[in-house]
Amino acid sequence: MGFVWETKQHFNRYIEDSGLTSDLITPYMLAAPYFRGTYNCIIIPTGFANPAYSNLLPALRASSSRLQKFVETGGNLVVFGAAMDKPDSYDWLPFPLTYQHECRQRSIACVPGSRAGSIIEDYDAAHIECDGTFPVHGADCIGRADRDDVIIEKQYGKGNIIVTTVHEYPSRAFLINFCQSGIPTLF
Repeated sequence: MGFVWETKQHFNRYIEDSGLTSDLITPYMLAAPYFRGTYNCIIIPTGFANPAYSNLLPALRASSSRLQKFVETGGNLVVFGAAMDKPDSYDWLPFPLTYQHECRQRSIACVPGSRAGSIIEDYDAAHIECDGTFPVHGADCIGRADRDDVIIEKQYGKGNIIVTTVHEYPSRAFLINFCQSGIPTLF
């Protein structure tokens, strides 16, 4: 699994404590045309669009065609909240997606039996921290808080893209089932 950020985070330790391995992919590696790695899944954590937290958004935009090809050929991609009031934060994805930043606790109802919905399996669904919503998108809504979409999924080629504003670590079952289910794909 590839974890995209500038330095190792507690999230990496959580992944490893779940029995998985993760390689750190820095923004410089992500945008470099010569970087190659083989992964089942790539994770983009919360805060990727906020320059106070990371320098990741320009690298995601620069490598958008590589990320799309990664998913199209069977890799899975998990993207968390942008954590900044920047509606076009997800313009590097292969489908339309508008983000509205608003941090607060929400009650989330997920489509029963969905892999994407299992992302909140370890938490009380009535009290989930989210950093925003997706008022407009070209994907399937898997998790909704009242009338607001907060977990969406898009099948793209042989792979899947899950985008969520859930501001919690994903459940261990989600990491094991979704992140390992992708086809090992060259990025």
